[in-house]
Amino acid sequence: MTQRSGNMHKHTGSGPTDSHWKHTPVTSEPSAPEALDIQLLLRDPELIAEITAYPEGRVRDDFILTALRIGIMALRQAEGQIDSQAVRHEGERLIKDMESHLNAHRQQVTEQIATSLKDYFDPNDGRFPERLERLLRKDGELEQVLRSQVGDQNSVLAKTLGEYLGETSPLARMLGNDAPDSFLRGMTRTLEKALNDDRERILREFSLNESNSALNRLVRELKENHGKLTGNLQDSIKEVVSEFSLDNENSALSRLVNRVENAQKRISAEFSLDTGDSALARMQKELLEVLEQHRKDATAFQQEVRSALAEMSARKEEAARSTTHGNIFEEEMYRVLRDMSHKAGDLASATGNTTGQIRNCKVGDVVVELGPEHVAAGSRIVIEAKDSGGYDLARAREEIELARKNRLAEIGIFVFSRRTAPEGLETLSRYGNDIFTLWDLDDASTDLFLQASVSVARALCSRSRAERADQRVDFEQMDRSIRDIEKQVKGLAEITRLGETIRNNSGKILDRARIISNNLMAQVEVLDRAVDDLKNSGE
Repeated sequence: MTQRSGNMHKHTGSGPTDSHWKHTPVTSEPSAPEALDIQLLLRDPELIAEITAYPEGRVRDDFILTALRIGIMALRQAEGQIDSQAVRHEGERLIKDMESHLNAHRQQVTEQIATSLKDYFDPNDGRFPERLERLLRKDGELEQVLRSQVGDQNSVLAKTLGEYLGETSPLARMLGNDAPDSFLRGMTRTLEKALNDDRERILREFSLNESNSALNRLVRELKENHGKLTGNLQDSIKEVVSEFSLDNENSALSRLVNRVENAQKRISAEFSLDTGDSALARMQKELLEVLEQHRKDATAFQQEVRSALAEMSARKEEAARSTTHGNIFEEEMYRVLRDMSHKAGDLASATGNTTGQIRNCKVGDVVVELGPEHVAAGSRIVIEAKDSGGYDLARAREEIELARKNRLAEIGIFVFSRRTAPEGLETLSRYGNDIFTLWDLDDASTDLFLQASVSVARALCSRSRAERADQRVDFEQMDRSIRDIEKQVKGLAEITRLGETIRNNSGKILDRARIISNNLMAQVEVLDRAVDDLKNSGE
């Protein structure tokens, strides 16, 4: 152990330290150094044994310092000069060391407990869930034990039952017919004996040879009572006849007739409306009250429905007159197109509130980008919707052309509101790369017009992509399908017109709508097949 300073002291200890020396505290010297280098040569066996018990290095140095400090403090205490500050400091240091050791031990114990609990109870790889899994799973240990005990014919239960209840068991032999001492043979003999005894006893009771038989007793009683029966028979007959005579008011028949007549009168009175407290009158009164209450409820309900319908109609008319109706028209159209595009694997985006390629230009309400599965993947279709009047076909063509340029789209679809569309406009028409159609916000059947328009636009995108790639595709078949779709959509518009004007021809209208709808779906399938052929030829 070495502590360095400007001074050096050397002491050789060969035995017990001499206690006859005067101690002068260095703390009282104002020039005491901050460090002191001490070299000790010890020859005391006890000190050497105690110090060498610690490993050489910092641990041994700390122990020697602590022993030296404790010795100095003991000398001071012996001379009455205890250093209270040093004692406090050492006490605090010992407490901190003890606290740090306890915290480290607590953390170590906590980690060991957590590790052990996780090792046993972790739901993913713990031993306890794994043990439960092995125990409870199909063909697990529990199932094997149960199967071995109560399973098939080789189980312990089956063998035990077979031993006591099987074909070769004592019970089976006892219940069988083969053994002479079996239970069934003994029971048969016992029953036969009992039946024979009963038969003989019954025959004796009905035999005239036995004086105490039941038949002889019956004959004697009949002979004794024959005279009494002969004398009382006429009286009994007269009494019975009198009970069934209507001439006698106290007879049973007269009393029965009176009771029936009284009951009939009471029943008639209960089912008569002339009596206010009869059952029928009370039921009629209750039914009238219930019907009156239903009438009042129905009247109130009709008034509520009428007021609600009037309010809805007023809101609808107000929205139609306001500027927000156009926004509602565009939002609903975008919702329908979004659902259609999602089913087809395309991406529909609302662009009516954002500017496009042309500065400060927001023309083009919806843009549909064909999905990666389509042969013309990445192609864009722009849709412009107008619910306001004042748009004819020429102006609409200018508007949709501007929308295609503004949104960098190949195909454009202009959607007129059927309420404000120009007169004579066809339901579906095409001019080059522009498609014009009708749609009604309040009529879900017109969604088919939008679907047909989008299908034609997707086919035109495929055609445009094929022309650019110089591929061989049956464009005549695609054109015929497009023309057939236009024709079928026109027929569907005619059906709508007939349905609005002729209510009594609903059956014919529904049949024609079904036929045209099937034809329209067939043409859409033709377009899809043509697009698939185009895609396959491109690959």
